[in-house]
Amino acid sequence: MNAPLTIGSINPRSDRDISGWLTNDTRDERFIDNIFAEMCLRLERVGIPLKRASLHLLVEHPQWLGARIVWMEGMREATITRVGYDMLDRAEYIGGPIDEIQEGATEVRENLECDPSLARRHSVYDGLRSDGLTDYVAWPLYHTLGKRHVVAFSTGRPGGFDEAHIVCLSGLLPILAMVSEIRMKNQLARTLLETYVGSHAGDLILAGANKRGAGTTMRAAIMICDLRDFARISESWSRDVVIDLLNDYFDAMSGPIGRHGGEILKFIGDGLLAIFPLSQPSACTDLLHAVTEARQTMATLNQKNRETGRARLDYGIGVHVGDVMFGNIGSQDRLDFTVVGPAVNLASRLEALTKRLGKKVLLSGAFADLVGGDFDLERIGEHSIRGFSAPVEVFAHRG
Repeated sequence: MNAPLTIGSINPRSDRDISGWLTNDTRDERFIDNIFAEMCLRLERVGIPLKRASLHLLVEHPQWLGARIVWMEGMREATITRVGYDMLDRAEYIGGPIDEIQEGATEVRENLECDPSLARRHSVYDGLRSDGLTDYVAWPLYHTLGKRHVVAFSTGRPGGFDEAHIVCLSGLLPILAMVSEIRMKNQLARTLLETYVGSHAGDLILAGANKRGAGTTMRAAIMICDLRDFARISESWSRDVVIDLLNDYFDAMSGPIGRHGGEILKFIGDGLLAIFPLSQPSACTDLLHAVTEARQTMATLNQKNRETGRARLDYGIGVHVGDVMFGNIGSQDRLDFTVVGPAVNLASRLEALTKRLGKKVLLSGAFADLVGGDFDLERIGEHSIRGFSAPVEVFAHRG
């Protein structure tokens, strides 16, 4: 989220100028951390003795509980730290000011100059005292549908914040809530699209490619993977174990795909469809590097499953290269952003052929020609493929 500041530097004369700036002059700034840092600088200019400020946001992300944005005196840009779901079980959170706000408190105020034995006992306050801060205040930021986030301010001024400082800071809360919610909604839309359709497709949708039939023709390497004997696994194991097995399998496959520049367009039951656009010259070799790494990861996973008494996971991968239509397909009110075309069909047929030939990974001759002798490939020969008039030359990846 950190990006160069794009908000102009205007010297306001009062806190009303800050409210007006937040309301009217931040519309072109995409990142809430930049807005927050500039707001703190403007507060300093009007005489608010800020030493430290933080914004604690709960985000709807599959990996992260939230983000913590921190500004300190002398900084032009704020820092951002992602917060994992395990934070809720950690001592630095439990019983602290953010926990209090999330549990329903409408304000947390702590005099950091008083005798520590008479004050709240928590590591957050201990850390603030050690940094020379004298006063701390935190409030909830209310977003729609009852969602609560937290903003906190600290000072090193002897005697802490006075009443005028508190009135000024608290008066900004409704506007800061509105401004932060807009940025979070935008980020949430992007996160959801990246999570469910992939980053490239998500960017296209956000750019306006949302009409049925809208799309482009692109040349890509296509990878289709499917888990073997999933029906038997589903019958033999509990639902929770099956879900764990599926997630482990998808992690083993998805990580290498992403690390080597591919994009997963969809999970289809116990299978997945991924592409490596040939706009990247190394796309085909990148795909096979991803396959090699995924096979190694699956071998490690199966060893772990054997040691824990869980099911062995077998799979097949089909790989081809060709032109695909990349865009919106579906009914009038339900669309899917995906790739279609004969090249996708052939990759799917090759994946199905892996089971009959007893091979983990099968590649088309067209794909094998593009990777040359960089990988250990075994020529299987020509095979008749359903839906294709001419036999297809097939290669196996030895791994």
